Amino acid sequence: MVIRPWGYGIWENMQRQLDGMFRATGHRNAYFPLFIPLSYFAKEAEHVEGFAKECAVVTHTRLEVDADGKMKPASPLTEPLVIRPTSETIIGASYARWVQSYRDLPILINQWANVVRWEMRPRLFLRTTEFLWQEGHTVHETEAEARAEARLILDIYERFARDHLALPVFSGEKSESERFPGAVQTLTIEAMVQDRKAIQAGTSHFLGQNFSRASGIQFQNRQGKQEFGWTTSWGVTTRLIGTAVMMHGDDDGAVLPPRIAPTQIVILPIAPKEQTRAAVLETCDKVAARLGESRYADAPIEVFVDRRDLGGGVKNWEWIKKGVPLRVEIGPRDLEKNSVELSRRDQPAKAKESMPMEEFVARAPEILASIQDSLYARAKKFRDANTRVIDSKEDFYDFFTSKNPSKPEIHGGFALAHWNGSREIEEQIKNDLKVTIRVIPLDDSSEPGQCIFTGERSARRVIWAKAY
Repeated sequence: MVIRPWGYGIWENMQRQLDGMFRATGHRNAYFPLFIPLSYFAKEAEHVEGFAKECAVVTHTRLEVDADGKMKPASPLTEPLVIRPTSETIIGASYARWVQSYRDLPILINQWANVVRWEMRPRLFLRTTEFLWQEGHTVHETEAEARAEARLILDIYERFARDHLALPVFSGEKSESERFPGAVQTLTIEAMVQDRKAIQAGTSHFLGQNFSRASGIQFQNRQGKQEFGWTTSWGVTTRLIGTAVMMHGDDDGAVLPPRIAPTQIVILPIAPKEQTRAAVLETCDKVAARLGESRYADAPIEVFVDRRDLGGGVKNWEWIKKGVPLRVEIGPRDLEKNSVELSRRDQPAKAKESMPMEEFVARAPEILASIQDSLYARAKKFRDANTRVIDSKEDFYDFFTSKNPSKPEIHGGFALAHWNGSREIEEQIKNDLKVTIRVIPLDDSSEPGQCIFTGERSARRVIWAKAY
C-alpha cells in the first residue's frame, strides 16, 4: 500500500499526538531489528503457532545471475530470518541482557515501525501485507504493575479514539479464543463503522511471564532471589486511518476530525479577473497568517492557501473529497464586505455561511472544536442506534441476518448478549453467522443472567459483532 502525502499527514498527526501521550506516562522510543532469527521467534510455542501462517521468511542473502541471464537466489542463510510480524521475541532477547536487578525495572519502551504479515484478503488501511504501527513493550517487577500498565494503555487508546479521532468505542477484554498469541489477557477497543461492522482499533496485552520465560528475562528481586519479569505489549496501526474514514466519511469522500487533519483550514481565493487577483491573494495570505497564530487543541492551526491556477469548483471539490474540516472562500465581493464564505465538512457540501472576516479569525478555534464534537456526537448516535440488548437465540440470529439480499453486508450491528463462556459456542456462532465476541466489558454495569444459546449461567453480557 502506498500512502500518499495527505494520508501520511494524517498518520503523522496521530503519531505525534499519541507519542506525546506515551511520553507523558514515562515511555520512551527505541528501535529494534526488522529481521528476527527463526530460533528467537520459535521460543514461545503459542506465539509462533498464532503467527506462523502470516510470516514472511528470508532464506538467502543475495541474488546472482545464472548463465542464461536470469536472477536466482544464492548463498542460503545458516538460519532463516522472519520479517517482523511483531517484535516480542527480538525485543525480549534484548531485555534479557538489559535486566539484571529489580533496580533496572520498569522498562517502558515504544517503537514506531513497519511490520509484515501475509494477508489472504487485503483491505486498504485495514489489512495490508505491510503496515505502520507503534508497539510498546514493557517489563515490570510485579504482576500488579504489569496489569496496571496494560490497563493504563487501554485507557490512553480509548481517550485517543474519543478525543482525537471522534470515535466512540467499547473497551474491555478479549475472549480466550481471540487473545493475542501467547498473552494471558488481551484488552481491546472496538469501533463501529457505517456498515455496522466492528474494527479492532487497538489492543493492550498482559503477557504474564510467558515471554520472559521464553526469552530469559530474569532479575534479582528485593529478597535476592531470581525471578522472571512481568511483561506487556500494546499497539495501534494505520488501521486507525481506515476506521476514521469509514466512520465519518460520506458520499462525497472523507470527513476528517480537525485534530488529525493535515490541513484544518484551506483558503480558496476566488479571483476570475486578473486585476482583482493580487488584492484577493494578499487578503488570503493575511487571513492565513492570522489564523496560523491561533491555536486549536494546544497546537497552531494548520492553514493552506490554495493558489493553484484552477477553477474554483475544481479546487473546492478536491478539498471536499480530502475531508478538510473548513473551506474558506475569499473573492472580490468578500473584500468589499470584509467577509468570508465558509463551509464546514461536517455539513452538506453546498452549505455555506457568510461571516465577517474579523469574527471568523477570532472564532476559528471554536468552529474547529464544534466540528470535532459534532463528528463524535454523530458517530456515537449511530453506534448507539445500532447496538441492541438481545435475550434470545432467535432474536440474535435474526439481528445478524440481512433483510436485503442485494446488501448482505448490512445487518444489525453490535449485540449485547449473555454467553456461558464456552469456546464451542463461540465457534458455532462464528461458523453460522461470521459473528465473534468483540469485547467483554470490564465495567460492572452488566447483570448476571442466562446464556441465550444454552440456558446456562452467564456472569455478564458480552458484545458480539461481525468484524473486519
